[in-house]
Amino acid sequence: MPTTNRLFHGDAAQVCASLPEGERLDLVYLDPPYAVGTVMAMREEPGEARGRKHKASGREAYVDGADVDALVAMLTPVVAAVRERLTDNGSFYLHMDARAVHDVKVACDRIFGRKAFVGEVIWTPGNGSRGARTFSMTHQTLLIYARRDRKDARFRVSHPLLREPFAATSDKMHFNNVDEAGRRFRERVVGGKAYRYYADEGRRIGSVWTDIPAMVANTPLRKEGTGYPTQKPELLLERILRATTDEGDTVADFMCGSGTTLAVASSLGRHFIGGDASHVALEVTRKRLDTAGVAYAFVGEQE
Repeated sequence: MPTTNRLFHGDAAQVCASLPEGERLDLVYLDPPYAVGTVMAMREEPGEARGRKHKASGREAYVDGADVDALVAMLTPVVAAVRERLTDNGSFYLHMDARAVHDVKVACDRIFGRKAFVGEVIWTPGNGSRGARTFSMTHQTLLIYARRDRKDARFRVSHPLLREPFAATSDKMHFNNVDEAGRRFRERVVGGKAYRYYADEGRRIGSVWTDIPAMVANTPLRKEGTGYPTQKPELLLERILRATTDEGDTVADFMCGSGTTLAVASSLGRHFIGGDASHVALEVTRKRLDTAGVAYAFVGEQE
């Protein structure tokens, strides 16, 4: 089975379906357009702006149309192709915002089945507008699916990036025992079985993530910033990969944009398959991977 890192130029559904017969993916992450209704542009030179295109913007990166129905229609064959490629314990993360997430979830439920819906993560990028007429939409949503049944999806909880400190009150009230190594712990007995929780390990993170600001990926002051619009922080993808994959697994992102998923996968010892229909996205991704010394095969037209 192929394990070489690959980067494709092409439509997401077609690239996914074109993989060798029998090849399976342990994790697929997709960050598609959100039905914003604008052109999204790069920032490549000092003084240029990224995001919604205007006079001060750099090159056009991609068009994000306003038609939610069109977005759902575009994503439907992509999601169907992804489902067919997932391993039995693989996971699919679909990154959306409030504009179309509910419409897209209905479509995903029809493709995967409701039993396959693992849950959702609410991510607060920390840079949302506060000028709306009602509550400002300062969060985004990651829909999570397993191939067949939510119980089959892998989830790792031991890494520090997947833990958070216990609440101060709980820490003070309940962690009053100390083991032979000097570690404070709490012990609970449930159904006749004793469970031990250590204060220094913290608790599993919840489904609302407020600790990964988007700005680290969207400023020229930070090394990981590429100037690509809607670039996601590496830490966000690292948390997802650590939660659902192991070293040697294959991670795919068929709408890879600036290449964050691929860069993080490589740094964590995972194989990757990337793709995008945008020449600009591929240019940014290839530069990023080449700079990091990541080996991969490119499939598509060169520019």
